[in-house]
Amino acid sequence: METLFQAYRALFGKGDALYQLFSPYRICPLGAHVDHQHGLVSGFAFDKGIEFLFSATDMGKVEMCSLSFEGLMTFNVQKTIEEKQNNWGDYLRGAVWALQQDFQLKKGVKGVVQGSMPIGGVSSSAALLCGFVMAIAKVNEIELDKMQVIHYASEAEREYVGLRNGILDQACVVLCEADKLLYLDTKTSEYKLLPFGNGEKKELPFELGIFFSGVTRKLTGTDYNLRVSECKTAAWMMEAYEDIPLKELEDTRLRDVDEEVFFKYETQMPVRFAKRARHFYTECDRVKAGIQAWEEGDIRRFGQYVFESCESSIHNYECGSPELIALYHILKETEGIYGSRFSGAGFKGACIALVDPSRNEAIRHSVTEKYLKSFPQYKDTFEVFFCKPSGGVDFL
Repeated sequence: METLFQAYRALFGKGDALYQLFSPYRICPLGAHVDHQHGLVSGFAFDKGIEFLFSATDMGKVEMCSLSFEGLMTFNVQKTIEEKQNNWGDYLRGAVWALQQDFQLKKGVKGVVQGSMPIGGVSSSAALLCGFVMAIAKVNEIELDKMQVIHYASEAEREYVGLRNGILDQACVVLCEADKLLYLDTKTSEYKLLPFGNGEKKELPFELGIFFSGVTRKLTGTDYNLRVSECKTAAWMMEAYEDIPLKELEDTRLRDVDEEVFFKYETQMPVRFAKRARHFYTECDRVKAGIQAWEEGDIRRFGQYVFESCESSIHNYECGSPELIALYHILKETEGIYGSRFSGAGFKGACIALVDPSRNEAIRHSVTEKYLKSFPQYKDTFEVFFCKPSGGVDFL
């Protein structure tokens, strides 16, 4: 945080009443690619994320600098937010745009943010959005509950930024608690925070390994939105086969169609759409089975479902770059890793793993050596972190 104070003083001087906020990154061990179809998901926030240091401005002006990206982002919360500018400030503008739908904003903020990890797979966009929604609400004395923070942050990403995701990322960033697994129904927004082994285990038997492939990506420039459309089309097809009245495609989700209907028509559907639906239904089943293993304190069985999730992501959802797929296979064969899969959308980015903490350094050495042997071009950008589950976004 001292680096942020130095940057703030260099940009804005001294004398302001400063707010500090930490917004964590997140991973989803089970529930990949199903939140946009109103599926079942699980997640952890963890002890790396984005730090905010800011103060209020009286005339509505926003001046935000990132120590991770170039450019001082400036605009005014009292004015209509203009179209995207295709830089990191779109997330700030999007947060304000979403809040403007329900509130008259008068005060802006000036400040500095800094992320503690590379971009890709740990939902830095959700961490930034949730943190900035809370920052703007704070200076405008708007009281938001946790579900409202999730709502405004997800609206900003979908409707302003243009990524057609669900609420998984924002829910993890906001709702999670240390040493508990978030279990969320993204259709109803009902959730539980589950202690490992029903709370009978004093410590978690694993840490979170985050393995950055070295390949950066931006979800709005990948096939992410195409996959969402494919899932909706698969649901639409099954409803048509079953003679169920159709809604607009945009309002259609695989969760609207019973799994038995999928089994009935799976072989009649074009292969592409059958694969997307198969991933959805089997992934929701894995979430339910994984929750049972978690509550029983069986980390190996839980981890096996995580491996199976990634296999389905590769073969049914058909995502993953050559680098990520190779990295996943290395992790799967590494001793001390209970489960692993792509993190985030699976288009470049990172893999995550549940790891035996006593083997952290052996895992780091082995995975790094094997991965860089195949992809030496990433020797300067491949990184490994070991983290612990944490609580959600909050003021310090």
